[in-house]
Amino acid sequence: MLNSAKTFGQLSDTEVPHDPLALFQLWFDQAVKAECPEPNSMTLATADQAGNPSARIVLLKGADQNGFTFFTNYENQKGRDLAIRPQAALLFHWHELERQVRIQGIVEKVSAAESDDYFHSRPPASRIGAWASPQSAVIPNRELLEEAEKRFKTAFGEKPPRPEHCGGYRLHPTEIEFWQGRPSRLHDRMHYKLEGGEWRLNRLAP
Repeated sequence: MLNSAKTFGQLSDTEVPHDPLALFQLWFDQAVKAECPEPNSMTLATADQAGNPSARIVLLKGADQNGFTFFTNYENQKGRDLAIRPQAALLFHWHELERQVRIQGIVEKVSAAESDDYFHSRPPASRIGAWASPQSAVIPNRELLEEAEKRFKTAFGEKPPRPEHCGGYRLHPTEIEFWQGRPSRLHDRMHYKLEGGEWRLNRLAP
């Protein structure tokens, strides 16, 4: 039985839903209700052409049957990685609930309209920052950023448009694992894998 308590919950083989996205939404809602810090923060792992991995924290901006959506700069390290290898892994960790969710899948850019909607929902200062920062590039000093910020403020005022190098990605999951902490390190691990358009569920040893 699923348990929303802040200490050891459990995952029952007979009661977890067949659809992992339904279970994710339940867990995410419980993380919000439990006031876990930044419940939508997630580790995003990518790899470059040589297979070298890199990871960073990003924010989940949407999760539904289409996948998991986040926004970033297309020209930074993760953007370059995804242009070469459009595959990634996500990790959510809700410490207060002793829960993790691991997700792997295929990544594609969201539509320009969806990226526009998100960009224009951000505060003006954040939108100016998207223009001012050549994200992940080597820069000589902070003054370069501050000067660029002033320049773009003058150019755009309070209504900066979305730069083409900023937008969203959506990860379409092919594997999702739910990890629930239990006593004696005998944790619950439920692993869903997409096969032939259907989700196959297995329990994994902790």
